Amino acid sequence: FSMLPLLIHSSAVSAGARSALLAAQASSPERRVQALKSAARVLHHETGLECRDVLEIVGLDGSTC
Repeated sequence: FSMLPLLIHSSAVSAGARSALLAAQASSPERRVQALKSAARVLHHETGLECRDVLEIVGLDGSTC
């Protein structure tokens, strides 16, 4: 389950993070995982949430931190 669609439209998420999430959503299947990791890094940096949590929020395996 991915929170990606909700995050993209949430005013509580910074414009930079929303932009990274939109880019991940629009990326090709071959580049999607890398783009989601990039978006997770932005969320981690801006929110202070743990790496595992932001990876899971965007729909990736949190055990890869």
